[in-house]
Amino acid sequence: MTCWTRRKFGCFAGVTCLASLSSPVVGSQARARVVVIGGGAGGATVAKYLAASAGTLDVTLVEPKKQYTTCFFSNLYLAGLRSFESLTHDYETLTQRYGINVIRDSAAAIDPVAKIVRLEGGTKLSYDRIVVAPGIAFKYGAIEGYDEAATQTIPHAWNAGPQTKLLREQLESMEDGGVFLLVAPPDPFRCPPGPYERASLVAYYFKQYKPRAKILILDAKDSFFEQDLFQDGWNRHYPGMIEWLPGQFTGGIKAVDVKGRLVKTASEMFKATVANIIPPQMAGELARQAGLADESGWCPVDPVTFESKLQLGIHVVGDATSAGDMPKSAFAANSQAKVCAFAIVAALTGSARLAPHLFNTCFTFLAPDDAVSDAISFKPTAGAPKISDIFISKVGENAETRRKAAREAGAWYAAFTHDIFG
Repeated sequence: MTCWTRRKFGCFAGVTCLASLSSPVVGSQARARVVVIGGGAGGATVAKYLAASAGTLDVTLVEPKKQYTTCFFSNLYLAGLRSFESLTHDYETLTQRYGINVIRDSAAAIDPVAKIVRLEGGTKLSYDRIVVAPGIAFKYGAIEGYDEAATQTIPHAWNAGPQTKLLREQLESMEDGGVFLLVAPPDPFRCPPGPYERASLVAYYFKQYKPRAKILILDAKDSFFEQDLFQDGWNRHYPGMIEWLPGQFTGGIKAVDVKGRLVKTASEMFKATVANIIPPQMAGELARQAGLADESGWCPVDPVTFESKLQLGIHVVGDATSAGDMPKSAFAANSQAKVCAFAIVAALTGSARLAPHLFNTCFTFLAPDDAVSDAISFKPTAGAPKISDIFISKVGENAETRRKAAREAGAWYAAFTHDIFG
């Protein structure tokens, strides 16, 4: 097995790939039209890498928001360790440096036969290829009493922005000795370590300002990714503050009383001072409307091109995909977007097709100076990406190793967001 490092992953998945795509391509002088729906980590990346193809493509990015706030690193904001502004990015560089036509609107419908996408504002865009990066949607009906309106009282904060600010305000106003109750969703969901990192960093905040507070995690699952690392970190940094209850213990989360901040499981009722409910998830609405999602609620794709297996000519990248062993994460979306861009350039220009290289790397904080990481490569095996090489931090690493990872994480964020937004 190849010994990969985070540095190798970052270099190979970033600079090298952009250099490859920036090389001259062959084909018609006519500018083929590619429309990208969604300006998150996947959509913005695929638009940038398509536009970097020596000006041979006419690239339009459709995104309703003027700025994008990253979910990754938003837990640091909740802990008071990072400003909200530092998580916020705009699309100016994509427009000015790469010539991408950014339209602030939402897609209403896709006609795959006529190759036209209709926007909410009434505009119709024709395309030669289209990439859909709709992210996730929430299955609000899965927990009785928790609908979209309820998120204004009990936030999910799983789409960063106003929800993140609301949860931060509630944590700040919570009295010392209160209970922060976090409901973790069933698999698959965006950012597998995310709920447990959130518990860790909220515990850090409580340790500084509300030392008598408690954190209760009610989980839909019986285990979770990097569980040994988290539980080791909780025991070292926050003894007695965090309690995790698996689904087999509670019988699952059944209902929510929003006004009373009560969460009902099959066996018990739990009272929260501040509650954070992360619902079950599925592919974004546009993907489902366009017939890109199967009965699982996610979008099956070709792992070499990220073209939909259900609608030819439409590509899907990011959290909405059903992509084998690849997690639903920003870095995975970024990696998929590059592979997708290379495939589209090859199809539209006749240039050589590059072999797909798929990666995921992630830094997760247990405390401000204690971060763990993973770096994973994937290969398309039997129609879906499978893990080929893997590095994950281990329990028992020395303190300097963890401090170094925490320092590297900040540089990783800066480099990664630059790769996405320019």
